[in-house]
Amino acid sequence: MVKPPGESSMNTCPDRASSTPLLPRGVRRGLDAMRTNVGHDWSVAELAEAAGLSSRTLQRQFREFVGKAPRAALRDIRFETARRELLQGVPDTKVMDVAERCGFPHCGRFSVEYRRRFGETPSQTVKRQAVFADALRSVPSFTIPSRERPTVALGPLETGPDSREIAESIADELAIALTRAGAAVVRQPGAARYHLIGSIGGSDRQTRLTFRLIDAETGRHLTAYRSDGAPGQDFGLDEHLASRIVAAIQPCLRSAEIDRASRKPEAELSPHDMALRAMPWVLSLNAEGNAHALELLERAMERDPDNALATALAAWAYGQRVVYHFAATPNEDRAKGAELARKAQMLGGDATVLAILGNAFTFLHDLEAAQLMTRKALLIDGGSAWAWSRSGWLDVYNNDADSAIERLKIALDLAPNDSLAFNSMVGIGCAHFESGRYAEAARWQQRALAEHPSATWIHRTMCPAYVLVGAQSDARRSVTALREHYPDLTLSEVQRGLPPLPQSYCDRVFDALHSVGLPL
Repeated sequence: MVKPPGESSMNTCPDRASSTPLLPRGVRRGLDAMRTNVGHDWSVAELAEAAGLSSRTLQRQFREFVGKAPRAALRDIRFETARRELLQGVPDTKVMDVAERCGFPHCGRFSVEYRRRFGETPSQTVKRQAVFADALRSVPSFTIPSRERPTVALGPLETGPDSREIAESIADELAIALTRAGAAVVRQPGAARYHLIGSIGGSDRQTRLTFRLIDAETGRHLTAYRSDGAPGQDFGLDEHLASRIVAAIQPCLRSAEIDRASRKPEAELSPHDMALRAMPWVLSLNAEGNAHALELLERAMERDPDNALATALAAWAYGQRVVYHFAATPNEDRAKGAELARKAQMLGGDATVLAILGNAFTFLHDLEAAQLMTRKALLIDGGSAWAWSRSGWLDVYNNDADSAIERLKIALDLAPNDSLAFNSMVGIGCAHFESGRYAEAARWQQRALAEHPSATWIHRTMCPAYVLVGAQSDARRSVTALREHYPDLTLSEVQRGLPPLPQSYCDRVFDALHSVGLPL
């Protein structure tokens, strides 16, 4: 069997609650002390005492194993903690209070460094969470059942007697969020493929909520989520936090389902298993992956013509062949994609299927259908990172750059480690390009290409950004990389392949690419 793209990363998802592995015990103790009391002005001597080391040994081990001095590591932890708190979207969050609690007494300097690190001001982060919370509150109370759903056992949260009511509220909200995301929630562990285990703890300085996702069959720890808050913070106020938790673990849950399907013998594969096997190839957004995905999806649709996931993925894959210049017969591929997308639309499905259809219809230049599918996906699962990303892209196509950036950043907030996170970065770059912020456009597209080096089609819009900002040497390197991968590429083929971007955007792209030698 051909190995799926990114198989090593597919089997292990980042653990947001754990520190860097393979650290000496003293370094771990020092880091744990910082995280436990992030606002304390730790001296090296105090950290050394907490770590059980001499000051000199502590500093040497931090430089050797962490790559920086203890005080520099503390500063990073403080910013990470502040970022998490601001992303939680707790009502009436004040940037000044978060900064002070995380050890930054000067709010102005905190804001300047925060913007340098995260590309936005703290107030922009808070504002975006309000947009996300408002969207969740507008979601009606219904779900779309799926025929083949992963089962997740959600037991009681471990907590003390004073927090039991909050724990029950969180569990209820999580059950709703998991169901919206396409999982079947059960209370008995024996009936589930996965166990979601949670606890509420902390100290008089900090309240901590931790969840771990476990594969019941193998006992393998898939991922974890940690949320830190102010003392006494009520984590059970609304569904905002539950949606964030589920969105953060969903990529790992999806990867575990793909891994499960990949390990099945060929004779035991269902059409749904074949669609799952095809998914990472579709998400690769490259020619080899696209071809292999369509082989699997055609087999799945032969076995079950009404499989919504396989049909939606195939529609998207055929659209990719045109947009990313994989196709020898683009008109035929576009027609096949349109046929499958219309069929999948009639079949319906969960938020994941509908978000995939939003992608497919966009590539077919049917923005009205794409908007409809994406809106339905968000109505089912307001925490779907894929649906938020597609809604941001649709804003790019509709010439609303500010809303696009906001929605694409919500997708990145929700699932920064998702396979499609890089595509949200591309979208943010395109939104900046549309607004004439070419240096920012190039920066975001550089970041996306670093995340997904095989997506060389990114150079189509990254190279023009370099041209328009005056970085000619970077533009030449970019167009060279584009032509190395697509040696026969012409401006007319770029024009045929680009998704439905505003005409002024396309004109700037074509003029810039022509200026660096791409033939007509």
